Amino acid sequence: MLALLLALSGCASNFVTLRSVPGNPLGDELQLTSWGGPQPSPRTMQLLRLYNLNNELQGEPRTLLENLQHVADRDPSADKVYALAELDYLSAKKIEKRDPPQALDLYGAAVLHAYAYLFDDRLAQSRNCYDPHFRGACDLYNNALESAMRLGCTRGELRPGMTKTIHTAAGSWDITCVLRGGVWRPDDFDHYEFVSDYEMNGLKNHYQSHGLGVPLIAVRRSYKGEPKAARYYPPGLSFPVTAFLRPVGGPSTNGRNQGLLEICDPLEISDTRVGNLQVPLESDLTTPLAYFLSKVPLESVATIGLLQPERLLEMRPDQHSTITGLYMVQPYEPGKIPVLLVHGLWSSPMTWMEMFNDLRSSPDIRRHYQFWFYLYPTAQPFWISAAQMRRDLAEMRQVVDPEHREPALDQMVVVGHSMGGLISRLQTLDSGQEYWKLASRIPLEQLKTDAKVRAQLADTFYFRPNPSIRRVVTIATPHQGTTFSNETTQYLLGKLIHLPATIANTQQQLFRDNADMLFPKSLLKIENSIDSLTPDSPILPLMAASPRPPWVKYNNIVGEIAPAWWLKPLGEHTDGVVSLESARSPDAEPAVIVPSAHMTVHCHPAAVLEVRRILHEHLDELRGHPVVGLRISPRSTTLQ
Repeated sequence: MLALLLALSGCASNFVTLRSVPGNPLGDELQLTSWGGPQPSPRTMQLLRLYNLNNELQGEPRTLLENLQHVADRDPSADKVYALAELDYLSAKKIEKRDPPQALDLYGAAVLHAYAYLFDDRLAQSRNCYDPHFRGACDLYNNALESAMRLGCTRGELRPGMTKTIHTAAGSWDITCVLRGGVWRPDDFDHYEFVSDYEMNGLKNHYQSHGLGVPLIAVRRSYKGEPKAARYYPPGLSFPVTAFLRPVGGPSTNGRNQGLLEICDPLEISDTRVGNLQVPLESDLTTPLAYFLSKVPLESVATIGLLQPERLLEMRPDQHSTITGLYMVQPYEPGKIPVLLVHGLWSSPMTWMEMFNDLRSSPDIRRHYQFWFYLYPTAQPFWISAAQMRRDLAEMRQVVDPEHREPALDQMVVVGHSMGGLISRLQTLDSGQEYWKLASRIPLEQLKTDAKVRAQLADTFYFRPNPSIRRVVTIATPHQGTTFSNETTQYLLGKLIHLPATIANTQQQLFRDNADMLFPKSLLKIENSIDSLTPDSPILPLMAASPRPPWVKYNNIVGEIAPAWWLKPLGEHTDGVVSLESARSPDAEPAVIVPSAHMTVHCHPAAVLEVRRILHEHLDELRGHPVVGLRISPRSTTLQ
């Protein structure tokens, strides 16, 4: 029995661990953690000997830095500016614990000197992009900026809109923090965590880019006056940002200079312009996601939703909403097409994080799509969850687009795994009278019950296709049921899995008051989700026979594993839970077969690549048949 439940659950893991020492590529060369360190690099020592400054290493750092600055001012060259950046950084390292304000000034000076090495036109003739110093200057820039920000974050001086002054040997600098790109607001920022503090180990693929800047984990806070869509953001949501510091304006005549600390959204901005150069930003998309996942209790939520569904329905992350329903892990963005991911039995949105991490790595996909997740109690029959999802999608539209002016919301793609695929498919079907006929021999209006229950039944058994859903992708979905739901498993799991109490009580009342009007094997008699998935469930052939709306396309991904030796004579092809025959949707495009078991098929690279292909195909169709008000950029020719 436990093996069955494990087979139906999704991919989950621990996601990040805290490093004992932050990652730093300068550690070895500058002996940052050695007993005798930190020490200048051999090339910096050679330059100091050349100008007879090496003896000043043991004295006051400001004296050495000012003297070397005079040398660099008289005869500017890349190697002198590099040495200044390195010595600024080392001097700050030595004193940051006993004198944080002075260390902050020195780190700031290191950043600005490294910036000059990389971009100052006066150094163009002596700068060599093939010299190891060039990458070293990038590392000095990034790590000095990170160290400065650590001190600034400790002092609470790095919120967007604030200005901080630092003092260097070349003058004072007023640094103002600003936001660049994305739709986050200054008020969204609660605090930063540093990516280099964490070892990412819970997601298979780590998406990062190399360049300039400090990758950060920005932790969001709730606040009065936040956007209406914030009701769909989970508590403790974190997101990736990159900090980039640049001088602005010309040389100062009064000793005061201006700089901007730009907090960039790497999901929207991959590079920045410095003069005539396009400079890639250092970024990390995966570690902030892993950090967030390590803070949310979605693994336990999956078990609660199966074994204690009424408790899940009652859980509230705040006073305004329940924990079930729709989730957004990035801000709602007008103009981007929603991709709604619906989990299966004994699961939660956590099961999608491998696929989400991989899909979001594609610039073309994240430019045009936004990813949403749906959480529901998996103990209840899937048609009840489908009704709840219809209500939640309608409510979401009223919240974010009450006047229906946003065309991207009418191009939605829904992806469902296992039972989630049946819930997704039901969003696109027209019930007519047929679904209620599976429950009762009389019209709903004649049923003996109160108005509230009658309205709930109408909501569940009478529905129209959602005109905003244009594609449904089902993965390992039991369209014809699964033989794992048989008399034995139904009996055993029936001891553990029950309907939410409110539904169970309503069910009992209906059969008590309408004994002669409801079929003995009515859909209203189904007691849990396992019963709803049996191959003789009457709703499954009805769903297969329901006409497909002309605006919806269906795609199909199925899993297959080598059968155990005792099953080989039967010749059945299966993912261990759902047979290939059952997993094939009757009106979908030809199925893609993935060599994976049921519990991991949606995490398999072949499944991720197929969903990515489908999303690109969806965009290509919109490019061929443009929708008024919806802007789809030309497809990138860059390999992704």
